[in-house]
Amino acid sequence: MEGGEEKQGAMGLCCTWDIPPSAGTQAKWVRLNVGGTVFLTTRQTLCREQKSFLCRLCQGEELQSDRDETGAYLIDRDPTYFGPILNFLRHGKLVLDKDMAEEGVLEEAEFYNIGPLIRIIKDRLEEKDYTVTQVPPKHVYRVLQCQEEELTQMVSTMSDGWRFEQLVNIGSSYNYGNEDQTEFLCVVSKELYNSPNGLSSEPSHKAKVRP
Repeated sequence: MEGGEEKQGAMGLCCTWDIPPSAGTQAKWVRLNVGGTVFLTTRQTLCREQKSFLCRLCQGEELQSDRDETGAYLIDRDPTYFGPILNFLRHGKLVLDKDMAEEGVLEEAEFYNIGPLIRIIKDRLEEKDYTVTQVPPKHVYRVLQCQEEELTQMVSTMSDGWRFEQLVNIGSSYNYGNEDQTEFLCVVSKELYNSPNGLSSEPSHKAKVRP
């Protein structure tokens, strides 16, 4: 890859490799033992991001690392999230399995100090948060049955965002003593907003509901 060449990243995001590795290092292979899993790559790939931990490690200029019996550099990190890190250095794209958390890859990208990848993941997470906040609220209705003498108390005790919509007189269905008790259907509504985990919150209503 030539210096300054841009690669198209996932979700339409791009990254630019600033300085290509020297020609003398392009054919040298490097073995990395990340949390017990061995990865084989080249110095050219690891040095795509000059300021990264991986570039400094394989150049042996500033960092010292133990090696296993095969000569692989030992890195005590989660190998699950190292695959996307290495592939990003190879082709400049962030590719994740559907069940892989972007937050986990971000944690590793920050450890290895891979600036372009950190920016891409943060942009994707911010885009997700923005999308959640733009979801329109759901309008939910409830029908409550009450007697005439309970109506004032029911309306006055409505809370948690519920509001009165309509009152329907359904006549006298019950007789208590010598007086008929007029029954009403009270229609109330509220707006429910989606939370970040995709679930809606609906607090309980304090009005008395008759079966």
